[in-house]
Amino acid sequence: MFDEYVDYDGLGLGALVARGDVHPLEILEAAIRRAEKLNPELNAIVTPLHERARARAQGELSGPFAGVPFLLKDAHHALRGTPMSNGSRLHQGELSSFTSEIVQRFLEAGVVIFGKTNTPEYKLSVFTMPKAWGATRNPWDSTRSAGGSSGGSAAAVSAGIVPMASATDEGGSIRMPASACGVFGLKPSRGRNPIGPDFGWEYEGQSTSHIVSRTVRDTAAMLDATAGPEPGSPYVAPDPTGFLAGLEANLGQLRVGMSTATQVYGVPMERPCIDAVRATGRLLQDLGHIVEEVPLPFDEWEVLRASILLGAANTAAVVADLEARYGRAKAHGSLEEVVRLLAAVGRTVPAEQVGAARWTGRRVGLALAKFYTGYDLLLIPTMGRVPVPLEEAAPTAQEQRLLRFLLSAPAAPLFGVRALRERIMDAQMEAFSRQVLPRTMVANLTGVPAMSVPLHRTEQGLPVGVQFLGPYGDEARMLRLAAQLEEAKPWPFRR
Repeated sequence: MFDEYVDYDGLGLGALVARGDVHPLEILEAAIRRAEKLNPELNAIVTPLHERARARAQGELSGPFAGVPFLLKDAHHALRGTPMSNGSRLHQGELSSFTSEIVQRFLEAGVVIFGKTNTPEYKLSVFTMPKAWGATRNPWDSTRSAGGSSGGSAAAVSAGIVPMASATDEGGSIRMPASACGVFGLKPSRGRNPIGPDFGWEYEGQSTSHIVSRTVRDTAAMLDATAGPEPGSPYVAPDPTGFLAGLEANLGQLRVGMSTATQVYGVPMERPCIDAVRATGRLLQDLGHIVEEVPLPFDEWEVLRASILLGAANTAAVVADLEARYGRAKAHGSLEEVVRLLAAVGRTVPAEQVGAARWTGRRVGLALAKFYTGYDLLLIPTMGRVPVPLEEAAPTAQEQRLLRFLLSAPAAPLFGVRALRERIMDAQMEAFSRQVLPRTMVANLTGVPAMSVPLHRTEQGLPVGVQFLGPYGDEARMLRLAAQLEEAKPWPFRR
């Protein structure tokens, strides 16, 4: 038995394998034992792939993570011949006919994939509690949510089932669960990692993929393995320069703009989220960096509206495709109400509003670029709430009745009346924003890199991440800062 399994990060395990100290199969069995012990309560893993993993662990492996146990998010990250449900009852039991490019790069880095992790249906929620699989629980308080949409991956990493797991981010889905679960989460620049071959422009370029991890160096080393374009990439990020090696480079003195505004979307944020940013600002100053309070160079409500509008339009296209493939009755009978409502809004959004939302992304991107001429990074909360109790994450009976009405035949004409559609849209935006008060969407809308760093916890022991946003293509410097912070103040939940 390999009882020391949880003491190592991914690179540490890979080094043991490279030296011949431990066989990959021993490491895998340790991971499986931990999963079997913890997953019944957490519900982080929805599809075990143990026998497939055992066969791989006994084969020839190479790369920095050779023999390291790994989990795939059960959406977007396809592995040929294995199930991928996208968190939907519609796809349960379906097998992927191909392997996603980023998954192929994970494999080439040497990982041993032994399961798929829970995700909300089509990744369209800040909580991981799909009807297909049920709720994923937070390892630090099982009455609370692990966040979303990469909640299963973040919970598994946080609990020590794996040192890292795959994740996606199209509105904060790496960073929000990383914050909720006390792990490190980097959303790379648009175009840094591949998203094909099944997608090339998902959600207007807002979606990207990487991992969540317990250590900064694992995220950096995996980015070395995954970064780079694929045939047909609509965006190509600036050439990488060795993210892992770059952790040792001189960081120098950074100029950080910090926002500690106490409200977002007109709603007060919870005190620990603001306290975490202020404490991080003081830590940065202790490390020799310049920190200044700044107003945000963008309107967060405008960013939220543009992001959700583009998401609705693209969800409408996804649902239309599902209706064509499965039939309208089967698709609507399987899809969750929230997904169907977002599609209903998206079907009636005028083209000029879609165009205006795209302009918003470009305008905000230019404002951020101007901001970065005076500052190296922007520091803000990842979320405005600490991990949310599961009972608050679930729709209330009143909300469920409203959803059913809006999706009923008598309500269908409402979406064709602009004023009524706008009211429905605004109501959904307000409900969504109040769930966790996300501060993440601007990075997706503009394509800049962003990371949630798990530096803090509440008096009750709940994790609270802080978020850094950097200039497009500047992940290397952000990772150097994260490594400096990790050394200065090791993560409270690193175990």
